[in-house]
Amino acid sequence: MSHLLEVQGLTTAFKGDYGENISVDHIHFHVDEGEVVCIVGESGCGKSVTSLSIMGLLGRGGAVTDGSVFFAGKNLLSMTEKELDQIRGDQMTMIFQDPLTSLNPVFTVGSQITESIRAHMHLSKADAVKRAEQLLGKVGMPDPHGIMKKYPHTLSGGMRQRVMIAMALSCNPRLLIADEPTTALDVTIQAQIMELLGELQKETGMSMILITHDIGLVANMADRVLVMYAGQIIEEAPVKELFQNPRHPYTRALLDTVPTIRDDKDRQLVSIPGIVPESYDRIEGCRFADRCRYRRAECDRRQEDYQFAPHHTGKCIVMKEGGIPL
Repeated sequence: MSHLLEVQGLTTAFKGDYGENISVDHIHFHVDEGEVVCIVGESGCGKSVTSLSIMGLLGRGGAVTDGSVFFAGKNLLSMTEKELDQIRGDQMTMIFQDPLTSLNPVFTVGSQITESIRAHMHLSKADAVKRAEQLLGKVGMPDPHGIMKKYPHTLSGGMRQRVMIAMALSCNPRLLIADEPTTALDVTIQAQIMELLGELQKETGMSMILITHDIGLVANMADRVLVMYAGQIIEEAPVKELFQNPRHPYTRALLDTVPTIRDDKDRQLVSIPGIVPESYDRIEGCRFADRCRYRRAECDRRQEDYQFAPHHTGKCIVMKEGGIPL
């Protein structure tokens, strides 16, 4: 079976005043048709850089230095900008963290949505306006006709995010990348946006990569989960398997920070000591070792991907060898 998206050995580096730093280090994963894959981890682990690498939007100083990214059988990394533009915004789209900085402040909402529709779907101006208004209504915007005439800064955060979702879905993409789409929103709006994304994904059958630092969001959304830490994917498993039987100590630590309705009244929430290391590409062994209570001598060796169950892998030799209670 061929995958819709297949990432093999992706490595992304940034050049600065003090040399080159690797932000994403030889990661492998895939996304199938109609599948929802969540990438979870703390801030600074390389999640957003992964998404920007796939989309070809790294900007100045950043570059993919190794690996391949195949979308529908085509290697995106070998394409020109013109060729990529035929895919971005059409078959593959992205919702960014902050919609205010992602929307152009000098153009109306309507002009920004219809631009993509006309470019990729080759509709007339009138038909593009009609489709844009239908999309705004579909994502729950009141008075779509009036919203089309407004500028982004006149809308609330939740409304701007809905505009971004409408733009992302305007050409019926096969893959949507949602990079922490609720970060700047209050809790009530967060729930509404995530519910909306889930409904639209099921309705259209598109594939989705959801990037978040909140592992509690993934339980009802994901088919598979990728746990990312310090530029590496350190655990991968189907969502139920991951929640019921987490194997990497970092995954366990993330789950321990999340309250649930089944908690005893005396349960105390815990935090993960320390922070994500800087210049983590220079660490030879396990990159979580300095924060891990299970650290052993073998953790200072390079960690491979070990298989714990069908479709369940992780970079932890201590867990592979046993000796730690589940």
